[in-house]
Amino acid sequence: MNISNTQFLIGGLVIAIIIGGLAVFLASGDPDGLESTALYVQGEKTLTGDSPKDGDPEAVGVNDAVEYEAPLPDYSMGGEGGKVGDLIAVFAGIVIVFALAFGATRIVAAKKS
Repeated sequence: MNISNTQFLIGGLVIAIIIGGLAVFLASGDPDGLESTALYVQGEKTLTGDSPKDGDPEAVGVNDAVEYEAPLPDYSMGGEGGKVGDLIAVFAGIVIVFALAFGATRIVAAKKS
């Protein structure tokens, strides 16, 4: 069975959107490894026991914590958040990656010919 490039791309986009959409509802709310490490370095989390209290000078990293605020922390956008923000982030990410990959293949194809 032969399929065209357009059918292949549309099929790939549909599959990516389905998997991404389902992943939003199956994802854990717990911090991942990178976020957990950042919390530890900032002194908001310890490897064992309770988290240190704010302002505790003996807590690891509290005095030299790195301040950074993400543009859309936890995918919240103004009044919207939760699953709506997650779905918008997934959709936007899929579109951006698709556009970059498509643009890169067009540039490579143009240089070949």
